[in-house]
Order: sequence, then C-alpha cells, then structure tokens
Amino acid sequence: MNLLLISNSTNYGEPYLAWAMTQLESFAEKNNLNEKSKIVFLPFAGVNINGKPYPQSYDEYAEKVRKVFAEKLGLNDFVSVHAAADKKKTISEADCIVGGGGNTFHFVAEMHKFGLMEAVRNAVKNGTPYIGWSAGSNIACPTLCTTNDMPIIQPASFECLNLVPFQINPHYIDPHPEIDKMIKHGGETRQVRLNEYLAVNQHIKVAGLREATALWVDNGKITLRGGKKMIVFQYGKEPVDVEPNADVTKYLM
Repeated sequence: MNLLLISNSTNYGEPYLAWAMTQLESFAEKNNLNEKSKIVFLPFAGVNINGKPYPQSYDEYAEKVRKVFAEKLGLNDFVSVHAAADKKKTISEADCIVGGGGNTFHFVAEMHKFGLMEAVRNAVKNGTPYIGWSAGSNIACPTLCTTNDMPIIQPASFECLNLVPFQINPHYIDPHPEIDKMIKHGGETRQVRLNEYLAVNQHIKVAGLREATALWVDNGKITLRGGKKMIVFQYGKEPVDVEPNADVTKYLM
C-alpha cells in the first residue's frame, strides 16, 4: 500500500494545501501520477464549504481541491465520487483516491451510506495510492474514535478503512500550562482525551500528528514527513516524541 496521511491541509496564513505541496509532489512522482491519471475525490467531510451547506458543499469542495491538483500538480483528470452515478465503479477505476478534511463523523456516515468503505479499502490494498488530510487521514485508521470533531451525525458504524493498525489524532496540540492558567482553562487536554481512549482500547497505538506533518506509508515502511515531531501514545507507557523524517514503523506497528 501507498498512503500519504496528512495532519492538516492549511497552515495559518498560507494558501490551501501549500505546506503539503512538497509531500504531494513527491507522492505523485513516486506513484507515477500524471495528467492522464484518474484522481477520485471523497468530499464527504465537507459539510459547509464557501458558505454552501451539504450537499451543495460537495461541489464547492471538489472544485477547491481540483483547482489545486490541476494547477500545482498537473493532475487534471479529477472526479468527485459524489457526482458519479456508479460510485463503486468510479472507485475501482481510480489511479489515486483522495480523502479531504472536514467533519469525520459525516465523512464516515456517508461512506457507510453509499457502501464505499469496502470499495476504497479493496482498491487501496490492491495498490491504488491514497492521500488523506485531517478527516481523510482519520478514516485510514481502524475507527474514527480519535477524531477531534463534533458528532454532528450518527454513522452506521465507527469502523473505517483499517488501512493502518494504529489510530491518528490529526492537528495534535500540546498543552501550554502558562496559557491555560491565564485563561483559567479547566477542561481536558488533548493528551488526557487520548489517554481516555487508550484506557478502553489498550491494544491500539495513537499517533499524535502535529500540524504541518504527515505519515507516508510505503509498502509497510512508515516515514514521518514535515518539520515537527510526532508523539506516539501507548497504554501504560510514557508518550514518545519521534523526530521528523524518521522511519517510525517500529513505533506504530
């Protein structure tokens, strides 16, 4: 399998997908993607794009991503699966599948609604490259349980693609006690929430992906890309920070 699992699409003040462009270019080159490659987009996490609510948001989202892929990557054959009459057939014909960010619960609900979890899983396990960011990275995991999103809809199941055996928490942020003290924050930190997950899922590891980082899964080898460390959580053990551009396979598998 070849997966590029990105924490976030956009850094503050930067153009859409700008920080990830180096990773996207390398991934496209590695997988021989070109202007003739069919890119199939999964827009289901986009429930409110450019002021347009679901389902009109899907058209807005698809155009937003299509423009970047065409102008920056030269990938012009771009199809959003929501507009396809035969969605499963469209997935099977993809040269690359792309899962966008947004609300993970809605993404997963729509994937189950249209019966696409198995279709995408089979395609990727049979060699179709997969790119996801934020919610699109969440759904590569066994479940959606480590998303940061509000449950705006109840999916038929929390089960996701299960392409990797660990969970991802995208947009991972470290606690800042001095800031928390200033604003008198009394709620749980992200680490506390993830420890709650681990308390009842003790066999699963969690990758805390800080913004501007990504995991590149290349036929069993997992590399951390970007300029920041990744933090790995495991039940009963101290969290481990891993340096960028390292082989992180042993930490997650």
